[in-house]
Amino acid sequence: MPLHAVQTVDARRPDGSTEGPFRAPRFGRAFAPVAQVDGSTAAVIARGLAAALADLAARDAAREVMRQLRAARVGGAPGLPDPGPAGLGLLRDPAALVLDPGDPARRPAALAMLRTAEASGQEVLLALDPDAPPGAAPVLAGKGRRCLPGRLAPWTLLDLAAALHTLSPEMALLAGAAGLAVRLDGAIPWGGAPPEAAFAALLAATRWTDPFRDRPWTAGEGIAQLAAWREAEAANRRIVACTGIEWFKHRAMLQALAGQSGPPRIVMRGSTAIRLARAAGGDAAVWASVMPETLPARAAAAGVGLVRIEDGFIRSAGLGVHRARAGSLVLDGFGIHYDAASESALERLLAGTEFSPALLERAAGLRAMLLRSGVTKYNLAGEARLPALPAGRRVILVPGQVEDDAAIRLGGGRLRSNLALLRAVREANPDAVILFKPHPDVEAGMRRGRVPRRELARFADHVLREVPIGPLYGVAQELHCLSSLAGFEALLRGLRVTTWGRPFYAGWGLTEDRDPPPRRGRALTLDMLVAGALILHLRCIDPVTGLPCPPEVLVERLAERRGPAAPAPRMPAALRAFTARCSRALAAWWAAR
Repeated sequence: MPLHAVQTVDARRPDGSTEGPFRAPRFGRAFAPVAQVDGSTAAVIARGLAAALADLAARDAAREVMRQLRAARVGGAPGLPDPGPAGLGLLRDPAALVLDPGDPARRPAALAMLRTAEASGQEVLLALDPDAPPGAAPVLAGKGRRCLPGRLAPWTLLDLAAALHTLSPEMALLAGAAGLAVRLDGAIPWGGAPPEAAFAALLAATRWTDPFRDRPWTAGEGIAQLAAWREAEAANRRIVACTGIEWFKHRAMLQALAGQSGPPRIVMRGSTAIRLARAAGGDAAVWASVMPETLPARAAAAGVGLVRIEDGFIRSAGLGVHRARAGSLVLDGFGIHYDAASESALERLLAGTEFSPALLERAAGLRAMLLRSGVTKYNLAGEARLPALPAGRRVILVPGQVEDDAAIRLGGGRLRSNLALLRAVREANPDAVILFKPHPDVEAGMRRGRVPRRELARFADHVLREVPIGPLYGVAQELHCLSSLAGFEALLRGLRVTTWGRPFYAGWGLTEDRDPPPRRGRALTLDMLVAGALILHLRCIDPVTGLPCPPEVLVERLAERRGPAAPAPRMPAALRAFTARCSRALAAWWAAR
């Protein structure tokens, strides 16, 4: 059942073009089509059918598009629940599925269609047409007739039937792709022409466009994007209410988590989020780093799924503490990647995914793109003032972390401070040149983690303040860290990485782990790690369109801009740090209520 009221979109444009059956979902106010059809679906097919029947190559290409649509489960009305027959507790049977338009003005045509279905001798199953108006009442329901509840996605409906009776040319077209017998408005559609001919006629009048770069696309690229959007919109639609979100993140989170029907609610109390999610049959969400320890158990007791949200691995042009908007997020319904004590969605993905050659090739391209562009987590600007380094000595880069951050509390292992890390690295490498890079949030005076100057002088050869981390990867041979994302970025650049904590990239045979995480153990290649962490797991958001986007698009956007290394403070550092701690503490306190 839908968790929110889904808005029907009139796809017709002023020039008479439509999206045809290739309709993109809306993410709140963010929307961009990937397909433009020169007219209505029925008119375009009627106009081009004769030529399509004679073009064997076009029909072969159409069969491939039909296969892609089936595999991706896209086409027709977007943003509707797609549980499949099993999710409804049903099995496919030899029923004739009749789509109720939910429009009293079309009731006579719908009744005629119903009589045709009943005359077929098959059992009749009724369902609202996916394009019925939101909240529409059925016009065909009656005693003794089997009816499916609510509005369901086209492919769930097509999975349930052996034949389809509809007034919708788009649903007739998709039913042809599904291999069903079809009657459109009581007749065999398109004069009995094979469905691949109808698709070929439609595709001849369709232009595919990259919604992010405004350039031509292929049908395969457009369908792949629709599939990615379908998954993202469905995940967003399940989130009914969020808690633990600091006030300055509200607007960005409402946009990032919006679906076809709009955004979820952001509430202060964790109990309110659980109550709203339970009432709607959906999930609650919480910002992972401020999540109260009791919240997962409370959600589980209420039968509510709990999604942890955290900043992603390619974040922004600027610091989060300076309220630079996140360009990527992690949404995890099992745990969170920096807490090695429990299994996360990312760990499950890395442990169990069979990575295809095409995906690994894409991961290799993305890795090369990151290196070529110099994109890192924060992408800070600033001059790389590097010290003179002695020849012939190993150079080890040690990135500092925020010591009150959940990544240290839950993923730091036995060491819990920057000082402890520096001491351990020096003791293990007495002859190396150690470069210490303080965390930018700490340098900005917003978070804890400063190392006293006297201790720095004992353990580090050089302290690199207000220097972007990107150029430092080029002068070091090794990186030692607790659980910093810098270790992952160093792996991408071919550095030897030693972990003293338990980050998500440890335990897969790519790092030297001084405090190995539990479980894991599968040997991954670097491109497998990139594919899992940056392509399959990460939710990237295009800062230009506001739409979920491939990571390659986000890298391109961030390569075009850099955040300020040290923006002019508007208040003293101590006051900035105090207000930041209060904001996080208040969010955590309310989420525990």
